[in-house]
Amino acid sequence: MCGIMGYLGPKAATPILLDGLRRLEYRGYDSAGIAVHDGTSLSVAKAEGKLDRLVGQLDVQPLVGSYGIGHTRWATHGPPSDRNAHPHTNPDGEVAVVHNGIIENFTALKEELIAKGAAFASDTDTEVIAHLVAEEYDGDLLEAVRRAVRRAEGAYALVAMSKEEPGRIVAVRMISPLVVGVGDGEMFLASDIPAVLHHTRSFAVIDNGEMVDLSPDGWHIETLDGTAVERDLLEVDWDAEQAERGGYPHFMLKEIFEQPAAATETLSGRITEDGTVDLDGVDWPEGLVENLDRIWITACGTAFHAGLVGKEIFERLLRVPTEAAYAHEMRYRDPIITGTTMTLAISQSGETADTLAAANLAKERGSRLLALTNVVGSTLSRDADDVLFTRAGPEISVASTKAYLTMLVGEYLLALALGERRGAFDASDHAELVEALRHLPVKIEEALERDAEVAEVADRFIGHEDVYFIGRGLDNAVAMEGSLKMKEISYIHSEAMPAGELKHGTLALVTEGTPVVVVLTQSDVYDKTVSAIQEVKARGAFVVAVAFEDDGEVAKHADEVLRIPRVPDILSPVVSIVPLQLLAYHVASARGHDIDQPRNLAKSVTVE
Repeated sequence: MCGIMGYLGPKAATPILLDGLRRLEYRGYDSAGIAVHDGTSLSVAKAEGKLDRLVGQLDVQPLVGSYGIGHTRWATHGPPSDRNAHPHTNPDGEVAVVHNGIIENFTALKEELIAKGAAFASDTDTEVIAHLVAEEYDGDLLEAVRRAVRRAEGAYALVAMSKEEPGRIVAVRMISPLVVGVGDGEMFLASDIPAVLHHTRSFAVIDNGEMVDLSPDGWHIETLDGTAVERDLLEVDWDAEQAERGGYPHFMLKEIFEQPAAATETLSGRITEDGTVDLDGVDWPEGLVENLDRIWITACGTAFHAGLVGKEIFERLLRVPTEAAYAHEMRYRDPIITGTTMTLAISQSGETADTLAAANLAKERGSRLLALTNVVGSTLSRDADDVLFTRAGPEISVASTKAYLTMLVGEYLLALALGERRGAFDASDHAELVEALRHLPVKIEEALERDAEVAEVADRFIGHEDVYFIGRGLDNAVAMEGSLKMKEISYIHSEAMPAGELKHGTLALVTEGTPVVVVLTQSDVYDKTVSAIQEVKARGAFVVAVAFEDDGEVAKHADEVLRIPRVPDILSPVVSIVPLQLLAYHVASARGHDIDQPRNLAKSVTVE
């Protein structure tokens, strides 16, 4: 998730591009850059780090021109650095490109280009596009981009300029968002409306599979096959604060609704056409996976709850003993770790102090260290032997949602990759699981469509100060995260436990009207969980169940049912967490709390 900016008009482009990038920094802040055309030459300036570093560079060496493109980066391919910052050009500097997303087949394209004599100056997938556009260019930038895009696979948005065509910008949307802002004699391109809302309130939203051609004569949209598209302008009336959040009242809600796109990014390019898993950044040595006798998972907070799901799926699918340990406990234990152990360290930021310490302890004892993180260039990603990046993009709200969900998706990919190496799957079971995994983003979208129903149920929680979450197996792991979301933003005391544990003490706290949330998706323990519902109902509890849409029994036992789309039981955590995130959000909103910055909490815990 990076930020794209473009300008074409009578004004100086550089300050407009920089201002837009500053408003897009929530989409990425690893590096930034701009390319500006002065009518004769195309010039590029870029720098690692926050935008201020680029601004300082341009104060000394300004770029002059009335049209250009800019980018603020959230690193995916290649760590944050000056050389990996966008825009990227071909070696002769004839074409400049900025890009948001993933080019799935960039390795094959890069090898093809190198075989023809191309020289690359970065580690990014984006630079491949600059080479392709230059190779295809014959005097018409639109056609060159069209032909280049036909060769590139993935989910992305890109914007290109040519030295030979001053006053022209061409952009393409392939899933990643892109809008055109139409002003008075000037035009803007951006990943999100907030970047240029102070310049214009008239926008054309570019749809998936469309190209837009900007020139002094105006703007034109067409499909990739060249069919012209008529698009009415959208008049936006958001205020500045709303605009930064994309029209959502809070970043948390925005990020909840970004989860289908985030899951798509995590999966992108990692399942091949024949259904096998190909993980970039993971290269296990010969014999390690085959001889693996134990997996450790270490993390804190939300990431630990993702690890609880990982423990269940690794043991079920791989039949490898797996232990999930809080990093702050593991680092002071004497864990049994050997050279036939793999340790999975999970951290959104890759900077969580306790997780880093536990990960290094495991590595010192001979374990292969695998990092599951969102941040390229983070300490954890540098310390690990192998890294799987979740590609969730920046997460602003302290309460994690899309980072957690993409951690789950990453664990399923890891389980498949390990299982393929170990021969753990029956062919038909493997094919079914892969196909279901491919469709998860759509299932997440369907779960989000029930937001209004969740909001209605949330009203029943407002006056309570205690709530309990229960489930069994994978459902219990999800209940743990649902409970954490509730307590950290609504400030309602919340506990989660296995459904069978209620009668061993906690049932004493269940009285008339006490809310109990039950996650009920695992068919093998369904009846046992229903028994727990009956236990709390007998004490007067108000029961809310999270269950599949085709579950015809649950309504007989629960007071309210939050429905989720049907997926294989083992994949249910990815969709069952969605209504629990929404429930916590709506309860906290109704109670009037600061949802994005809950009291006493920080986004990344970098101290012990």
